[in-house]
Amino acid sequence: MESGDGSSKPSLAAMTCVLGDLSQPDGSAELTHGGAVVRAAVYGPCEVKMSKEILDKATIEVVFKPKVGLPRCEDKSRERLIHDVFEAAVMVSLHPRSSIMIVLQEMENAEGLMATGVNAACLALLDAGISMKFLVAAVVCFVKSDGSLDLSPETQRGQADLDIVASLTFVFSEKDLNIMCVSSTGKYSVEQYDSCLHLCREASKSVFKFFRESLERKLSKSI
Repeated sequence: MESGDGSSKPSLAAMTCVLGDLSQPDGSAELTHGGAVVRAAVYGPCEVKMSKEILDKATIEVVFKPKVGLPRCEDKSRERLIHDVFEAAVMVSLHPRSSIMIVLQEMENAEGLMATGVNAACLALLDAGISMKFLVAAVVCFVKSDGSLDLSPETQRGQADLDIVASLTFVFSEKDLNIMCVSSTGKYSVEQYDSCLHLCREASKSVFKFFRESLERKLSKSI
């Protein structure tokens, strides 16, 4: 994509998703974004273990399953981040003393897996009909070794881009595009952070549009 001054402007890779393809969960979504693929399943609201029961709101539980092997430290970090995001976004007060579980299965690992997981979870919650205060969208920006920024590095699935020196994943609420959280790796300058924030905030508009179009397509098929 070209910007107004003729310079190259980073743009998001194409996204595709399938909603409601699983029969057991209350809602599900398989999202492909670039080389990353995540399948999300939502269960609930349903009965919660007494040890996890909260009297005035639902308990949000998140499980992130890697493609191979047992969960690693980074998977547990993803669980905590996604939990905090959706505990704030879901209308948990509507379902006291119950559980809403989000299970994320990594299908293909690539740059931007965290953002793909957040977006897949949001789509699955929509598919399950869970009431939310606002939608959330995640966008990742990569800082290359030459200082350039990229929203969609051309990498093969399961392979890392060796030119990437830092990555910043921003999660935005649809209301006013406020930042809900930021997760980053690598080294970057304050100026690069600000540039990444601007790019990701603008790109999040496309993600929210994708959510609406995906849900509209499913609803139109069911009529």
